[in-house]
Amino acid sequence: MENSFRKLNLLDLVSDVTEYKNFVVSEINDHVLRIAVINGDFHWHEHETDELFMVLEGELFIDLEDHKTIQLLPGEIFNVPAYTQHRTRSNGKTINICFEKKIMI
Repeated sequence: MENSFRKLNLLDLVSDVTEYKNFVVSEINDHVLRIAVINGDFHWHEHETDELFMVLEGELFIDLEDHKTIQLLPGEIFNVPAYTQHRTRSNGKTINICFEKKIMI
């Protein structure tokens, strides 16, 4: 993925997306910036590293394993610590970015 000297508008990248989509936008050092469109529920899962969410548009809910739910509105961030069971969901089209460690395969 080429990152040098390129300007992107994150909202333009997903302006015509209406169903779930999640993809890497950029890489920096050993991390990636992902953008996701969600409209409904995503499955329960966990990661080996922390995962930082920021909402750009809409409202995102992050359900945590301790039955706590975090509500994020545009401009708000939340860090899900490594090995924490969680799921994301929304009641309508929501656009969020996620900053996480790049997984080497």
